[in-house]
Amino acid sequence: MPDRAPQPVDRTLPTEEARDLIALVREIVQREIAPRAAEEEEAGRFPRELFSLLSESGLLGLPYDTEYGGGDQPYEVYLQVLEELAAARLTVGLGVSVHSLACHALATYGTKEQRGEYLAAMLGGGLLGAYCLSEPSSGSDAASLRTKAERDGDDWVITGTKAWITHGGVADFYTVLARSGGEGARGISAFLVPGDAEGLSAAAPEKKMGMKGSPTAQLHFDGVRVPDARRIGDEGQGFAIALSALDSGRLGIAACAIGVAQAALDESLGYATGRRQFGRPIADFQGLRFMLADMATKVEAGRALYLAAARLRDRGLPFSKEAAMAKLFCTDTAMQVATDAVQILGGYGYTADFPVERLMREAKVLQIVEGTNQIQRMVIARHLAGPESR
Repeated sequence: MPDRAPQPVDRTLPTEEARDLIALVREIVQREIAPRAAEEEEAGRFPRELFSLLSESGLLGLPYDTEYGGGDQPYEVYLQVLEELAAARLTVGLGVSVHSLACHALATYGTKEQRGEYLAAMLGGGLLGAYCLSEPSSGSDAASLRTKAERDGDDWVITGTKAWITHGGVADFYTVLARSGGEGARGISAFLVPGDAEGLSAAAPEKKMGMKGSPTAQLHFDGVRVPDARRIGDEGQGFAIALSALDSGRLGIAACAIGVAQAALDESLGYATGRRQFGRPIADFQGLRFMLADMATKVEAGRALYLAAARLRDRGLPFSKEAAMAKLFCTDTAMQVATDAVQILGGYGYTADFPVERLMREAKVLQIVEGTNQIQRMVIARHLAGPESR
């Protein structure tokens, strides 16, 4: 029905190289991602070949140094790439964000020898990563994780279960946070674990409301042996590494959320200008016009918020509070805009024949992953008012 084709987002980009990069992403989206997104999500098919293509195209290592095969792009640009990918298919956009999150520990805290040995393959060698922090009984309270890493000579032996792992069972490497010492945050270390390590297995993927094409699974570590050379950072530094990664990862989620919201807005505009009732397009009716205006305003505000946080990061300035704000606002926006899109399409919006019902289901998870929005409010409040009284 839509007779109004979505218009590309008019982006302010810092360089000609960045403009060329966005053009490349849009070409890949139109040719390889968007035409099959609905069908493959409904079938629950993980598009591994797409991630191979993105790796070959240099899109899996954009924010990292060219010395190790990265794209050396500022976060301001990288996040807009994520937004374009997520607008076409969240499984792909979120997958790239998770892969970047999995690379963060090694790229930021690894030794020169570790980066030289592993990082180039992780960034541009066709590999796909996953990030392992959450456990069945430690989600928001990540510092209480129970997976153990015990020293055995020059090795570490990892035992335990990780939960809610995006790319669980299909990743080539995992950044794993495990307890190597005493209780609390200071007893946690980070490890780079190969996906084919002996003793590592994945449970059946979770049956989810949305993002059916993205596998989310528990990982079981049954005495997985990892050389000390694969420990990232100092012993006991793992939780600090995890928090650092999550600050950046939350910006990735924010950008993906605005991609979903933009897609829902585009679908709403196309439908409202093409659907006629009472002899004229329903976009003529003030009730819907105001809904569309509010949706567009929230999308633009969310985009501005995540880009402002990204620019702080690019300048080497603190951005933890701003990342939490962006994640909170952008994911709430995605949920609201997707819900409004279903309302604008009416009965059609509730059917799988139109993409807004999928976008609504996908938007929900963004309010949960990488720190629920209740946790984001706690983070923001601590920056504003200090820690809670005990």
